Amino acid sequence: MSGLHHVTAIAGDPIRNFGFYTRDLGLRFVKKTVNFDDPATYHFYYGDETGRPGTILTFFPWAGVPQGRRGVGETHQTAFRVPQRSLGYWTQRFIEKGVAYEALEKRFGESVLPFTDPDGMALALVGVAGAENEPAWSNGDVPAEHAIRGFHGVTLLLDNAAKTGAILTDVLGFKEIAREGNVIRFRAPGDVEGSVVDIYEAKGFLRGHQGGGSVHHIAFRAADDAEQGAMAQKLVDRHGLHPTEQRDRNYFRSIYFREPGGVLFEIATDIPGFAVDEPVATLGRDLKLPGFLEPHRKQIEGVLPNLEETAS
Repeated sequence: MSGLHHVTAIAGDPIRNFGFYTRDLGLRFVKKTVNFDDPATYHFYYGDETGRPGTILTFFPWAGVPQGRRGVGETHQTAFRVPQRSLGYWTQRFIEKGVAYEALEKRFGESVLPFTDPDGMALALVGVAGAENEPAWSNGDVPAEHAIRGFHGVTLLLDNAAKTGAILTDVLGFKEIAREGNVIRFRAPGDVEGSVVDIYEAKGFLRGHQGGGSVHHIAFRAADDAEQGAMAQKLVDRHGLHPTEQRDRNYFRSIYFREPGGVLFEIATDIPGFAVDEPVATLGRDLKLPGFLEPHRKQIEGVLPNLEETAS
């Protein structure tokens, strides 16, 4: 099992973030929970109908958070898959919704539509041949035929690609498949959601710093605890890296490490998934808390903004 599991980013206003991703982009709101380490803050999960690995973009929305700065040692861009023929639809939609976007460009033979979210997070839609045959979630506003099909991949901005590339190929199951200028493309087996990692080598660029609009970390897939454990052992034995102990995130189990270029990587299990504490039909409707926070539900609910105010 390989590829992206999820991407976690930092946002400002939670209500604005919720509106943009559920309405403007038409993603499903898969889970409403809190940052387990900071329970006065939401943790939002957006994805497809069931929240399959490779479709999940998550946010810590901290109202008033200072703006991040893109630079070396950071995720430069997060890209979604859409059917090739849908890029015209999305360009028109961005115009209508006032979404900041840039002109279509070509990368590795694919058409790419870069845009940013309200916090300045760098995003893109990539037109993928055959994506129209993949599962699609529709919110009733974005037609299923044009809907986002999950991640295409991420671009990392690094001083040097070699050591990070070695971890992608030796530990995380990717292969280097192409180079274009200063960008090296790695792909996981199968043309599926979240199978691409591009490393943009940018020696001498300013280092980035995290804030609103920044990616906090990137999570890669492990089928289960055993596969995750084997990957962790490779990190120690072959790369001299020491991941954290496993942490239970309710919907997956995670280990974390900082790769040599400075980006925080996570390896997350595919199991148990997002339907472990609520049925698929009502994913994202109710605030879900881990057992250790359940006794504090009233206090937590008292400080979190009410998302229902946006449901007009």
